[in-house]
Amino acid sequence: MTTQMDVLPGSTLKTEKMPGHWLLARLGKRVLRPGGLELTRKMVEQLAINRKDHVVEFAPGLGMTARYVLVAQPASYTGVEADEHAAKRVQQELTSKDHRCVVGRAEDTGLPDACASVIYGEAMLTMQTAAHKHRIVQEAHRLLTPGGRYGIHELCLVPNDLDEDIKQAISRDLSEAIHVGARPLTVSEWKSVLASEGFTVTAEDTAPMHLLEPRRLIQDEGLPRTLKIVWNALRDPVARTRMQAMRRTFRRHEQHIAAVVLVAEKSQPSAFR
Repeated sequence: MTTQMDVLPGSTLKTEKMPGHWLLARLGKRVLRPGGLELTRKMVEQLAINRKDHVVEFAPGLGMTARYVLVAQPASYTGVEADEHAAKRVQQELTSKDHRCVVGRAEDTGLPDACASVIYGEAMLTMQTAAHKHRIVQEAHRLLTPGGRYGIHELCLVPNDLDEDIKQAISRDLSEAIHVGARPLTVSEWKSVLASEGFTVTAEDTAPMHLLEPRRLIQDEGLPRTLKIVWNALRDPVARTRMQAMRRTFRRHEQHIAAVVLVAEKSQPSAFR
C-alpha cells in the first residue's frame, strides 16, 4: 500500500525532465541544501528560535530543517510549500495543533501581516528571477513583526566582483544541469536584496558547494543512505547520467560557486514596488 510519505514531489515527471533537487530526492537524498546540514544548523543557531517564536518556513521541501527547528518547540510553525506532495509529507510529520504546512507560494502566502517572529527559506530564492526574489523578501518583511529575524540559505557566486560574463555562463550551465532556472548572486548582491527590502544583516556564513561530493554526501546522509543513493543511481541509467552531469557542472565552476547563509532583522518599512 502506497502512503503519502511514499509519494515524492515531482513523482509524476519523467526522470529526464524533473528538476534536479527532486531527482536527487527520488534517488534517496534527503539533504537538498547547497551548504549541507552544517550550514543549515548554523542558520538555525543564528535564528535563535525559542518557545515564544512564531515560525514560518518558505518551501520546506522534505521537512529536514523543520525537524531541527521544532526541537526548539516554537509557539507555532507554518510551512508554506508550493508542491502539494511535499506539503502533505511535511504535514504528516507535524504532531502539534500549532504546527502546519499549507500549500502556497512564498511571494503570496495569504498569511496575515506581522504573524511571525522568525522566517527562513533555503535553496529557493536562487531559482527565482530578480523580480521574484524581491517579492519573496517583501513577503517575509510583511509577515514579520518589528525586530523579526529572516534567514536564507542559498547558492552564491564568488568573489563579489566576479565578471558578469562568467556569472551568466554559470547560471546557464547550472540551469541546464538541474533543469530549473538558477540565478545565484554574489554575497554582496544577496545582502543588497535584503537591505533594499528593509532588512539589516546580522550574521553571515559560507561553505563550499559540495552537494554531490562523497565526503559531503556521507556527512549529510550517513554512510548507509549514501550507499543507497549510489545503488539507486546504478539501477537507473537516466538518473545516473543526470546526477553525473550535475556533479560535473558543480566541479567545473567550483572556483566561483559556494553556499551562503544570511540572517537579517526587520529594520524598516519595506520598499514595495
